[in-house]
Amino acid sequence: MILLSIKPIAWAYSMMTLGTEMLNSVFSFYYVKLFLHLYKISEVAFYQAQMILMIWNALNDLTGRHSSVLYGAPLYSIAFLLPWFPWKYYQEGDWLSGLHLVVSLCAFDSTLTFVQQAQCTLFAEIFTRHESRLQLIKISQMTSLVGSTSVLFCGLISDNMEILLNFQAVAVVIAILAVASLYTGMYHMNHFEPTRSPENLFSESEQDLPWTSVVSLMRLILTQKNFRLFLIMNFFQVFHLTFFNNFMMIFADNLIPKDVLPSSIRSIMYGAGFICPQCLVLISQSWLRKFGYYKIILISFYLEGTASIVMLFLGQQYYYFLALYLTIIMVIVQASFCLFNLPLGDMVDADLLKFNRQSPFSSMVLGINALFTKPAQSLAPMMILCKLKEYEYGNSDKSTILDLHDAMFNLICLVPLGIAVIQILVWSPFSIRSKIDYTGAL
Repeated sequence: MILLSIKPIAWAYSMMTLGTEMLNSVFSFYYVKLFLHLYKISEVAFYQAQMILMIWNALNDLTGRHSSVLYGAPLYSIAFLLPWFPWKYYQEGDWLSGLHLVVSLCAFDSTLTFVQQAQCTLFAEIFTRHESRLQLIKISQMTSLVGSTSVLFCGLISDNMEILLNFQAVAVVIAILAVASLYTGMYHMNHFEPTRSPENLFSESEQDLPWTSVVSLMRLILTQKNFRLFLIMNFFQVFHLTFFNNFMMIFADNLIPKDVLPSSIRSIMYGAGFICPQCLVLISQSWLRKFGYYKIILISFYLEGTASIVMLFLGQQYYYFLALYLTIIMVIVQASFCLFNLPLGDMVDADLLKFNRQSPFSSMVLGINALFTKPAQSLAPMMILCKLKEYEYGNSDKSTILDLHDAMFNLICLVPLGIAVIQILVWSPFSIRSKIDYTGAL
């Protein structure tokens, strides 16, 4: 019976993946350039918005979510649309653009976190067999492949956001399609999982815990070595992913002349950074079964470090190699991040077995993961923009342009290299690599 129902359940889950991929990829890739270049937000207002987001994330991840994803889906799409429509014509440094960014970031993060945590809970609790999880990843990556094309179409139709009206029109279409996808997924998920409705995706034991017990449980989970290693590794992965999502367009615009790469080719390059990771995960299914996610993720870190060293020695004057490097690094980072539900799911299972729990505390494990890794989404744009501002980024002074380009090139080479080294050191001792490791390895 399980074998007969696993595929329909996986497709229902994948419809949720399609909706989140369509919205999240466009939002994360375009919002920084929108506010810095089109809305001309001040540096201070940008930092303030990111700081508020970090605080909001902490409160948001600690409060839990017990309402329906069916209600969250339209709110998620509305939050996605917030940044693309200015509240007025912004002058440079307008305080209202800063408020606009705060509202957009907090609203989108709240709804995204809710939907993703509900989805990850389903991954950990419905799909308990390793083979089922691999099959789920394979099917969901097919829908992710479709969803990730949203970045490509936004770029081609809007001339990489040069035509804001076209971008707004595409964003509205994407939001409507995403709502339909999320509703479809949750409706069919409810049909195949009658014991837990969308209104109650989290276990009763988690919902009824008093605050003091929640803190004690968090401390117990955080004492586990493998979970701490995963948190550190995932924090840097989120930082790395945010770094390229937020600034890839800005780096390419400054480092690669427009006569070398025209706008349409740039759109294809940006789209490839989101589409190719899904293809890579799909074709690597046999490798996942043979080597396991631990080795695949570790190999990805070595590839990132090697590519960074090669590009650093080549130099920024090789424009085509630079475009290829940016695309390859983004593909590897995105592809390896797609596999992170596997170790998360295994750690939920390991926690269940080790402490003989009556039901898996999946939302607690996932909530702690979000609490400690989400700050990277704010720290990455703050730190990178701060570094760029040291070289007069955003000013029209041509005398500093060469220094700015050198700084940008060093960032796109040294940041991935440094993160790769840290992740290799942290991920190597991780010891949950298969089901047989559960009982004593958490």
